[in-house]
Amino acid sequence: MAAERAKADSQTETWNDPDAVPYIRIENVTKKFGDFVAVNNVSLDVYRGELFALLGGSGCGKTTLLRMLAGFEQPTTGKIYIDGVDMADIPPYERPTNMMFQSYALFPHMTVEQNVSFGLKQDRVPADEIKKRVGDILDMVQMRNFAHRKPHQLSGGQRQRVALARSLVKEPKLLLLDEPLGALDKKLREATQFEIMNIQDRLGITFMVVTHDQEEAMTLATRIGVMNHGQIVQVGTPKEIYEYPNTKFVADFIGSVNLFEGYIQEDEADHVLIASEEAGCPIYIDHGISAAPGAEVFVAIRPEKLELSKTSTGTGHNCTPGTVKGVAYMGNLSVYLVQLDSGKEVKISMSNQRRAAEHAIDWDDRVYVTWHANSPVALLS
Repeated sequence: MAAERAKADSQTETWNDPDAVPYIRIENVTKKFGDFVAVNNVSLDVYRGELFALLGGSGCGKTTLLRMLAGFEQPTTGKIYIDGVDMADIPPYERPTNMMFQSYALFPHMTVEQNVSFGLKQDRVPADEIKKRVGDILDMVQMRNFAHRKPHQLSGGQRQRVALARSLVKEPKLLLLDEPLGALDKKLREATQFEIMNIQDRLGITFMVVTHDQEEAMTLATRIGVMNHGQIVQVGTPKEIYEYPNTKFVADFIGSVNLFEGYIQEDEADHVLIASEEAGCPIYIDHGISAAPGAEVFVAIRPEKLELSKTSTGTGHNCTPGTVKGVAYMGNLSVYLVQLDSGKEVKISMSNQRRAAEHAIDWDDRVYVTWHANSPVALLS
């Protein structure tokens, strides 16, 4: 399924089409609460049919931005357009949106079935269609057996699934989801992620998802906007965000990463050479970065792109000695904590293609940490 989605995404990258018209356009939006700036001069285009994720830590402004799209907050400055219409004077109930709140906001006196069907009844949808759509959506979130219970009779995860069903059942043109899967257990969360993707693909609804969960954003989204201190610091596909972060913050926030401080010795069209005391060896990258010699940089290398060996490559760069200080067996992979001779600790993840008893590297072993020349990313400090 993931492969099919990746193929579809590569064929429909509307954001790379200069003639494409955004479905959502956010222009220089700032939101202040007193002296506090929650959202700081954000501009963003989201295209019809995208599943776009706003990703960031608590207090970064992502939920405030979502609430402004829904109409529950108004920008202090700037404009928001949905389908070409300025939303400045459009109340929430007249916008082509539906929102799933982080707090669920279920009606306590109604059953699960009544909560989910409420919006459809307000829209005067025929009764037989309501019954079918509510039944289908309750099956999707595995809540049909709880259809006649009230919210106080449900667990937190079950209430969250009801809120998700209520948001999806109306099939809005724009669905806004604020931390939609946070209370679900891992297995159900993964299953629901794929169900959300299926619904989005089938109905063509534009989704905007707010989450602090990097794995959730990487799984769900066609593109991700990473937020920090009220600003969007990078927008890109999951692959672009992970493989080519544009700042130290993004590299450190998305997934796990090893960061080495250093300075540029050479910067040519086909390579850059970085001196780094932390790495314990020169770092060679097989492309230039257009920076002046001597410029300070951080080099980011993902744990799965590092390799362990008991012998040196002898090349003089991209190979540094250390000692294994910890090994964590995770089933499909093992994670090694290695203290380099420079004193820097690095994390290496290696696939377990052989049984654990056959692993050649263990605690306290002397090893060499190596990496390919195209694995590091140099970030200007």
